[in-house]
Amino acid sequence: MTVLTIITVIAAYFIGAVPSGLIISRNSGIDIRTRGSGNIGATNVARLLGKKYGLATLLADIAKGYLPMLAAGLIHAGNPRFPLIMSLCGAAVVLGHMFPVYLRFRGGKGVATALGVFLYLSPPALLCSLLVFAAAVAASGYVSLGSLAASALIPLWIQLFDGAVWKTTLAVFLALCIWFKHHQNIGRLLRGTEKSWKKKTNK
Repeated sequence: MTVLTIITVIAAYFIGAVPSGLIISRNSGIDIRTRGSGNIGATNVARLLGKKYGLATLLADIAKGYLPMLAAGLIHAGNPRFPLIMSLCGAAVVLGHMFPVYLRFRGGKGVATALGVFLYLSPPALLCSLLVFAAAVAASGYVSLGSLAASALIPLWIQLFDGAVWKTTLAVFLALCIWFKHHQNIGRLLRGTEKSWKKKTNK
């Protein structure tokens, strides 16, 4: 593995570790880590500060997943180890969001950042998973359920639309990471205590 490859992967991690939600919400007077779900992602920011802040966080988290992949793809185009390098970068940027060094490795759940990675890997596959996400949230009111369903199916869509083994393998790894970070949500879903956007709307 070359020095340039190592630098690229490390840079992807540190970019992924940037706490977008915390930065965007810092002037609100609310520490999003101590309110709501305590998560630094777009869903918790939107619940606490409104859709505008939530959307800004979502876009920032998507960008920090997409841009490192785009840059790595341009830098390492033609490299015979391109699949390995891109897989490591994709994993590093999402793990950076989940376990950010800036926040003592307590980060978000990686869904939006993974979305940025998948936007680079396979836009058609991402579109299919977004439709699954929207349908699951509309039917249940649970954002977490939508995220779980969408991430579980993204490897299938990538395999169908692209077929590259390295992309499918990376998608499986990221889906497993997302499910791991959602273990508390899974517990609440099973107990029926998960917060629902549908219930909030009805109120």
